[in-house]
Amino acid sequence: MQWTDEGIVIGVRRHGEASAILELMTREHGRHLGMVRGGFGTRMKPILQTGNSVSASWRARLDEHLGNYTVEPMRQRASNFFGASHAIYGVTHLAALMRLLPERDPHEGLFNIFEQILDRLEDAVWAAPMVARFELQILSELGFGLDLEQCAATGETGDLIYVSPKSGRAVSRSAGAPYADRMLRLPAFMRDGEGEPSGRDLDDGFALTGFFLSRHVLEPRGQVFAEERMHFLAALNRALPQVA
Repeated sequence: MQWTDEGIVIGVRRHGEASAILELMTREHGRHLGMVRGGFGTRMKPILQTGNSVSASWRARLDEHLGNYTVEPMRQRASNFFGASHAIYGVTHLAALMRLLPERDPHEGLFNIFEQILDRLEDAVWAAPMVARFELQILSELGFGLDLEQCAATGETGDLIYVSPKSGRAVSRSAGAPYADRMLRLPAFMRDGEGEPSGRDLDDGFALTGFFLSRHVLEPRGQVFAEERMHFLAALNRALPQVA
């Protein structure tokens, strides 16, 4: 078995003295692991950093085997993240989100958005809403997409400002008013993807996705969010006033 694909590094761990087990999110083959001989050596270690793009050739005798990677650098963007704390935590958080996907299950659309975010992750104003919507798309890709197109109670398509925590469906202002204290807020940028959200909008967006990711994805696996998400959100709160 053999293939060549473009991949983004989402994890690497030492194997033996100098080799590495490399975890990539690939364009056509999904989240895929393989061994890189000498991966912790002087030449390869800078290439195998989370967030870098590589050209990877994978080979194994049988498809179910771990296999071996041969990789060449394509875009070494990891060093760009060190100039902003939100980017350092952000790339780790994004990689953790990608590891929620089933292994070897292609998600090319998600791969493309992942790549776009990494290319501009240092720009906090641009990246913050993109990451919130990325979490929303992760939910959809895992089969837990939210229905944000019309009100669950009335069928209205306008003035949708709430999401029911029970059903994951949007609720209009009028229908949700009596239950506002029990609803999750739905900021406009999470629906239409337009405009520059306020700090409150971003808080509401991440609270929304965090609630459903925890309920539907993490808790059934006995997991919780890694600390990087908390640190990423805190770093955003510090960065946004400075760059807005």
